[in-house]
Amino acid sequence: MAEQTAPPESTGAIGAISAGPPGPAAPGALPDGPPGTSPGKPDAAVVRDALAVGIAVGLSGFAFGVTAAGSGLSLLQICALSLFVFTGASQFALVGALAAGGNPYTAAAGAFFLGVRNAFYGLRLSQLLALPRALRPFAAHWVIDETTAVTVAQPDRRSARLGFTVTGLTLYVLWNLTTLMGAMGAEALGDTEAWGLDAASPAVFLALLAPMLRSTTERVTAGLAVLLALTLLPVLPAGVPVLLSALAAPVVLFLMGRRRRGPAVEGDTAKQETTTEKGGRDA
Repeated sequence: MAEQTAPPESTGAIGAISAGPPGPAAPGALPDGPPGTSPGKPDAAVVRDALAVGIAVGLSGFAFGVTAAGSGLSLLQICALSLFVFTGASQFALVGALAAGGNPYTAAAGAFFLGVRNAFYGLRLSQLLALPRALRPFAAHWVIDETTAVTVAQPDRRSARLGFTVTGLTLYVLWNLTTLMGAMGAEALGDTEAWGLDAASPAVFLALLAPMLRSTTERVTAGLAVLLALTLLPVLPAGVPVLLSALAAPVVLFLMGRRRRGPAVEGDTAKQETTTEKGGRDA
């Protein structure tokens, strides 16, 4: 009896056996790389970049601890903010409003509005990471500016998950440790406003963002967003100008779309007129 030879089965990204070709990927999803490798980017490079971001930004938690202590918060309150809120800009907005004598509820509302941006990050990262349901609540706590920046820069899902995990873990640990150190050492620094430490975290984020603005559209969008935020800052509560500055993206895309459609429409009109004239001559 002749022995039948079956075609070799392929192994998926996580070791599962697949008998057929993979189905179509979800819109916006990244491809799964083979085990232990990432197309075009080794795991070591992903870890290196993630650690660089996590360490650079995590150390700025010291500035938050000092600033929060100067606003009158207790050590327990300061550490609780970093442990459970864990979104630097919102934390700085909260303690800044309290230091200026603002109402605690108003300060909390401003911090909440500023933190809403993380929900939009989550919509994008949910497609890129495609994590199991059991892990999503824990991963959601690490959805911030820095983890998003590292994740979306990766070429495949494996490296995206690796970058997200390393960045989130490094940043969470360092941010909380330096927050504690800053809060405990605030008295030794004296006047915290004189040091300008509240600008440390935004400065680090801008340094990370600037190299990502490669095209003219991205630069124009960023410039318009900054202009909107600075214009609205004196007249709106904290956090709202940042949210409204996101309107720069659809405005720029709309204007760029009209600019690109203009020559195409003119070309189609000229072609139609030429065809009509030719048809008239043939008749």
